[in-house]
Parts: sequence; C-alpha cells; structure tokens
Amino acid sequence: MTILYDEGQQAIATETRRALEARVSMEELLPLLENSGEYHEPFWTLAKEQGWTALTLPEAHGGLALGLIELGLVAHQAGRTMSGAPFLTSGFGAAKAIALYGSDAQKARWLPGLASGETIGAIAFAGGPDILPSRPDATFADGRLGGLSRGVTGGLKADVAIVLAADAAGTPALLLADLAPVRRTAVASFDNSRCIADLHFETTAAETLLIGTEARDAALHILALQAVVTAHEQTGGAEMLMEIARDYAVTRKAFGQPIGAFQSVKHRIAELYGLVELARANCIHAAAREGQADFLKAAAAARLSASEAYDTAARDCIQIHGGIGVTWDIGLHLHMRRARSLAIEQGSGLFWEDVLVDQLAEETA
Repeated sequence: MTILYDEGQQAIATETRRALEARVSMEELLPLLENSGEYHEPFWTLAKEQGWTALTLPEAHGGLALGLIELGLVAHQAGRTMSGAPFLTSGFGAAKAIALYGSDAQKARWLPGLASGETIGAIAFAGGPDILPSRPDATFADGRLGGLSRGVTGGLKADVAIVLAADAAGTPALLLADLAPVRRTAVASFDNSRCIADLHFETTAAETLLIGTEARDAALHILALQAVVTAHEQTGGAEMLMEIARDYAVTRKAFGQPIGAFQSVKHRIAELYGLVELARANCIHAAAREGQADFLKAAAAARLSASEAYDTAARDCIQIHGGIGVTWDIGLHLHMRRARSLAIEQGSGLFWEDVLVDQLAEETA
C-alpha cells in the first residue's frame, strides 16, 4: 500500500479532527487527573455517535466493515486531542477477539453492544509487569476463572473482558468473561482517565475461545492489533506537540529574535518532525498489513517508533517552553502523562523489541 491516504480516508481524518476539537478541551481533561476511575464522558459519547466503535466490525453485527487503517485515522486524531477514555482501543481489542475466535452465539451476544459502544470491552492478559506472561496469574478450571489479572486498561468500567488464564497444568486459555460480578481494585496512575484496574476473579463464569499454544498466539495477535491503534494515538500526540513547539518557537522572543532562530531549538523541532513522519509511515504500513504474514513485525516497528516519537516530543516540547512548560494551566503535562501511560499499555518497548527480533530471526532462519 502507498503511504498516502485516499480521498475517503482523508475525509474521515478531517471530520474526526473537527468533531474532537469541538468536543474535547484541556479544561475538561485536567480535573480527571485527580479523580480515579473517571473518564471524559463527552469523548465516549462522541465516539458512539460518530460510529467509531463500529468501524472494524462486520455489518451483520452492527459494524461498518472498514479496517485498521480507518480506525487508525480516528486514533491519530484522538491522540492529538488526548481522548479522555481508553475504550476505543480496548473495546476494539475485545471485539476483534470475539469476531476472530468466538462462536456464533458469542458474536451474537456481544458484538452488537461493542459495535454501538453501549458495551465496553477490555483485554486482561497481564501478570504483574509482564504484558503476556508464560503463566498468567488468572486461573481456569471447570468453566470458572480464579486468580487475578493486573493493570487492565479500562477495567474499572468494562462490561466484558478477554482474559488469558492457565489451568492447573499451566496450559494457556483465551477466555471470554462477563465482568458484572467481578471485584475490581482501582490502580492509581499518571493518567487516571485510563481507568486501570486489577480484576479479582472469584469463581467467575467464563467461556472458552481458544486453548493451548493457539491461545497465546491469538493473545499476541490481539495485542499487536491494539498496539497499532495505540501507535496511531501516540503519533497523533507527538504531531500535536511538535506543532505546539513550532508555534511557540516562532512567537516567543529572546535577545531580540524568535527562539526558533536558535539552532538548539530549531534543530530539535526538525528532529521531532522526522520522528513523527517515521512513526506515521510505520503506522500506515502496519495497519495495511493486517492479516498478512509480516503483520507482527510491522506492528512492532510501528509501536516502537511511535513510542519514541511521543516520548521525545513530550520531553522536548516542555523544554522548549522553559518554565511555563511545567505549569498546570498550559497543559503540556497532560501529554507527558499520556505518553508515559501509552508507552506501557500494550507492552513496553522491551517487549516489542523482543517481538521484532523474533520475527526477524524467523525470516533469516
């Protein structure tokens, strides 16, 4: 695929940006930092109204039957405005898992609600700091879940979760669980709007999607799909910060001239431009490779380049602003917090470096 969007895709990006800029503001996002378990409801209402929750799902279940490219465009614009809820990504991951691996009955029960956004989905794979542990803390026996899934993004508000668990022999299983009876413990984070929670399973009923090595492979595939969406969001955030830094550098003056005239500033902004464009190209490529043999490799590359772009942009934009960059009112710390949160949500850079190396090793074997 070309690294350029077609006319229809550009229209999606333009309308998404217009809608988000009209409905999401920094003043509404700031209070969320101090309130654990709250999210920006106007953003999620907008996502449902615009049909973003249905983009990638089949028409038979209320979806729009588009692809990862179109969802990535929405996520990119959401990253620019710092969407105040994580459910666009987590709901997409849960819905794709059910669509790919679920039974007809499971699809009929859950996909319409996930497509409309009335049902919120989550992915519960992690065990401690390991996003995809060899033996999860969650356990599975006789159709019941036990144990714990840690650090589940969106877990405080989710209605259904795709859970990676293990039986007594350590065999992994990918399971579908209704979270209505599940006890949840809020996890304080840099960005409380992510609604992160530990899920405590106490003989919770669960339905099987996959068992054995296929379950772990499927979990990695779902993580990769979510990682591509997150990479688009990170790239959008990095692009916004680059533009904020650029605009400030051409208006703020020191020693009688704009600070953008100084090499230490303009070179830094130019480097940000390079990082953003590299991340953007990797994101488009990864989204276009969904379903292909090299998808995992492309997803890992997009994730790594987007994380570097957003982290660097958050740090450098604050530094270019000087003292005012760390004040509450200007809001750059919102991007810094989001950059740190997104950097670990779908697995750290070390995890995706390992995935990339494994994929490259397979190609040369």
